[in-house]
Amino acid sequence: MSKDKITLFWHRRDLRTDDNHGLYRALTEKENVLPLFIFDRNILDELEDRADRRVTFIHDALSEIKETYENNGGSIIVKYGTPEDIFPEILSEYNVEAVYTNRDYEPYAKDRDENIGQICKDKNVEFKTFKDHVIFEKDEVVKKDGGWYSVFSPYKRMWFNTLKGNEFDTYWSSKNLDKLYRSDPLDMPSLKDMGFERKDDHIPSSRVDDELLKNYSDKRDIPSVRGTSRLSVHLRFGTVSIRKMAKKGKALSGSWLNELIWRDFYQMILHFNPQIVTTSFRPEYDKINWRNNEEEFEKWCKGETGYPIVDAGMRELNETGFMHNRVRMIVASFLTKHLLVHWTWGEQYFAKKLIDYELASNNGGWQWAAGSGCDAAPYFRVFNPELQTKKFDPDLKYINKWVPEFQELDYQQKRIVEHKFARERALETYKSTLK
Repeated sequence: MSKDKITLFWHRRDLRTDDNHGLYRALTEKENVLPLFIFDRNILDELEDRADRRVTFIHDALSEIKETYENNGGSIIVKYGTPEDIFPEILSEYNVEAVYTNRDYEPYAKDRDENIGQICKDKNVEFKTFKDHVIFEKDEVVKKDGGWYSVFSPYKRMWFNTLKGNEFDTYWSSKNLDKLYRSDPLDMPSLKDMGFERKDDHIPSSRVDDELLKNYSDKRDIPSVRGTSRLSVHLRFGTVSIRKMAKKGKALSGSWLNELIWRDFYQMILHFNPQIVTTSFRPEYDKINWRNNEEEFEKWCKGETGYPIVDAGMRELNETGFMHNRVRMIVASFLTKHLLVHWTWGEQYFAKKLIDYELASNNGGWQWAAGSGCDAAPYFRVFNPELQTKKFDPDLKYINKWVPEFQELDYQQKRIVEHKFARERALETYKSTLK
């Protein structure tokens, strides 16, 4: 065992060295800080695609972090395994006095941290967690009686009422890297070592375009233009700071800040309702007579429904790991309403494909589309793909990019179901259960 007392900082959804709350606290409260990242087999073993773009993204982000730490005289432990196996090994190898990390609110993460916290406690090692992934967490924005909000609008009002003025302040972790544990460079497993292949994609920049934010409310719903920030993957893995982003939003775009508040809202909903990972927020929606036709679901997955805006979205997702947010709503409505497939099927498909997949927001979006979630669209709201196309892709630029074979008359003949029939069937099916 190393004689020097060290403090571990455990990176998870915070793959950056600047404005990192837990890292800042470790560096300013302790000496000899040794960062750690674990490629968690409890998560990775579930991935079917060994060329998963998210694993490549994480590996690249860690390579940058490693270089930064080494340029400041330290390094980072990077392991492949389960936290339950890795932590006892590290605690026996190093004289660890504390473990610092930032909180994660997903059910698996909370169970994991409870287990690791107990392992640390058994070894008389302090285990400290901090808020970094959101502006307000858990029960910080609640009703006057302490209850949680299930509707976004009053939550948003209280979110602003709760601001004291320091929530967007920077934690200057990058200015305290002299407190790192002095270490020679440590080895990092390659993708190949872990049984993965590299999946190169064009990852949007983490730089915030001020002009884009100023025009966000006007262009955000047009999938053929760069009207959204495309920062979702960076927020998901913490390669950017939510505090910096919220500060930008407050200064430049209320409608973009609104999206960040939705993110806090869904994290809060998941915290209080972990059961929604597998069941509907409104349990009666699970009793609906869902058709769950596997052949139709497969056509939806492949982008072969005969509805060009739906097919364009699914093909964009399959090829790039990304889908424009307006189109996400259209394809989700189509699957749950036109085809009457349970929202969990679509949510799980997105979980496999989206590079920015984030459980709370993805779950919230799917349940919103299905009508089964908190503050959801009413069940009788059924998106008309043709009207959505006319409104948001009138020149067919987005459709022509992803569905190059599109010719209106020919394509209509391929429709998996007629809109009018599907809408009436959905309304009758929902209504018969939700009397």
